[in-house]
Amino acid sequence: MKRFTLICILALAGLFSSLEAQYVQDFKRTADVYFEQKDFYSAAQYYSKALGTFSVKPGEYRPYQLDKDGKSKQKKLKDYEQVVYRLAESYRMYNDFGNAAKYYEEATNFDPVQFPLSRYWFAFCVRANAKTPADYEKALAQFKQFKAGYKTFDDHSKNADLEIKNCEFAIEEMQYPPRYEVAKVTGNINQGGANYAPVPVNDRTFYFTSSRPDSSLVNKKTNPFINTLYVATGDQGNFNSNEKVPIPMEKGVEQGVASMAPDGNTLYVTRWTVKDGQKKSSIYRSTRSGNGWTEPQLLFKAAEYNDKEPFVTADGKYLLFASDRPGSAGKFDLWVSSINGGSLSEPSNMGKTLNSPGDESAPFFDPAKQVLIFSSNGRVGFGGQDFFSSKGDFSSAWSTPENMGYPINSAKDDQYYAGLTPASAMQKGFISSDRESICCLEIFAFKRRVKMAGGMVLDCETNKPLQGAKITLLDSMQKAVEVQQSGIAGNYMFEVEMNKKYRVVIEKDNYFSKNYTFNTEQLSMVDSMMNPTVCLKRFEIDKPIVINDIFYDYNKSTLRPESKVILDSLYYLLLDNPKMEIELGAHTDSKGTDAYNLKLSNARAKSCVDYLIGKGIPAGRVVSKGYGESRPVAPNTLPNGKDNPDGRQLNRRTEFKVLRN
Repeated sequence: MKRFTLICILALAGLFSSLEAQYVQDFKRTADVYFEQKDFYSAAQYYSKALGTFSVKPGEYRPYQLDKDGKSKQKKLKDYEQVVYRLAESYRMYNDFGNAAKYYEEATNFDPVQFPLSRYWFAFCVRANAKTPADYEKALAQFKQFKAGYKTFDDHSKNADLEIKNCEFAIEEMQYPPRYEVAKVTGNINQGGANYAPVPVNDRTFYFTSSRPDSSLVNKKTNPFINTLYVATGDQGNFNSNEKVPIPMEKGVEQGVASMAPDGNTLYVTRWTVKDGQKKSSIYRSTRSGNGWTEPQLLFKAAEYNDKEPFVTADGKYLLFASDRPGSAGKFDLWVSSINGGSLSEPSNMGKTLNSPGDESAPFFDPAKQVLIFSSNGRVGFGGQDFFSSKGDFSSAWSTPENMGYPINSAKDDQYYAGLTPASAMQKGFISSDRESICCLEIFAFKRRVKMAGGMVLDCETNKPLQGAKITLLDSMQKAVEVQQSGIAGNYMFEVEMNKKYRVVIEKDNYFSKNYTFNTEQLSMVDSMMNPTVCLKRFEIDKPIVINDIFYDYNKSTLRPESKVILDSLYYLLLDNPKMEIELGAHTDSKGTDAYNLKLSNARAKSCVDYLIGKGIPAGRVVSKGYGESRPVAPNTLPNGKDNPDGRQLNRRTEFKVLRN
């Protein structure tokens, strides 16, 4: 009886072993099919089931064996590693970076020849899921380790270089106080699938793109989620939406990512189809008809390229969009077309200053501030698509794009910037981001934390406020950020960024200009700062101004060291007034002959000019002239004929006067 029981147990053990192998193969085979079909969500479910049939502890890479055959062990080990790696790949491909990182980390212990990119993707997923500087530091260490061991020069190697810079940038940027307040919009707007690309109609209504299930496609072997335009209404960051924008749409077509012309009667919309896994998008235009919109008409005849994400400027003169059409610098570039009535000019690329080797997308332009905002994944940032800003207009060069910082940017994709109104476009509005979602973009409201820096301008002689002075704020690259005029109280105030260096130039007609530099570190603790009061000194063209304390040795033109210190102030004055041309004049008292005094004064004036030229002032801006004793300002002798030392001292002077400004 015992022998029979033992035989049964052994038989059952063999049966379970056979069933386990069958389950492993069934789960893995099914997962592989889904993986090849790019249904990564289903693939992850079955790879996870297959993984559950192995008895392996974390860090132990020998699957449980019921036999001692070496070949079988090797095959099971290979199966186990392939399941782990493909499970990680599946999670990553549908953006579940948290789960993907867990299995990539395990795969970093596998054979690097068989799985050379395990550490790269582990680092990528840690970075893509980063919330804190510590997360970026962990990703940075892994990217550096990957670079140290990966000897192939390919896209992964190049991307790792960019990712290392991203991590270093994020660690630095996240030390500073946030520039924005960002919160997910409440209400039912973020329901269902993806919700993104808001288009403000007024301060209580906007259109947006949403992928929601089509009832006719539910329970069929196709994706039931269809993108189209919806209407949202609400305020204070709370919006609800159940109504579609009444615009015709054919079956098999999806549409969204729109822009409305300033008159509210023309709508530009992106439409696309997906065939054999390939997405083809173009831009269409529709006009208002009663309470709805006409059938959209194709704008550009696209052959093998894609146009998408239109934006019409507030003046209605330009259409901006993203495209991979010929002439692009990278993948998707920013393009612009002029709008002339109902016609559009041939699109032109917006240039290499804006377009990177990666993807640029979703342009937005604020005409009041002359700032272009767009998203890019080809520049140093927090990772994924980040918002960048550039100053300029459509008739001049654009400034180098700057990352808009944390938290308007995150480790994931941040796109579709939309200012709430033209007047407050840079202060508040909406963005789209998948920062709080595994699968999809959602709509967030943002509000900029305004920081101010200002000062006051006085007249040096009257010590009274100086109204109407031109105040220019320049950034660390010496590019003008904003220009103002001082108010009736001599005051001015600029909106500035935290932890930045600025220079202020103060100018007014018939006054000597001044400038100063400052940084905004202290704005991390307060909302505004006041810089020192500046006074400007008035001048008149050709009216001499005495420079006190310019000394020479007796009967010589050599400048004494203390005189050079005084001339340095004139040097800085010339730097502050770069267009100004001056004359330096030297005078003597009446001792000595006229000819001697004229020669001595010429030499002394020239020594002052030579000193300034030696410090870098162009020779064309400073001229010298000796006047000898011909222009006294005080008597050289007293009425009784005695010598007048005080008068002679006043006459032995150096002056300058402004010739041109």
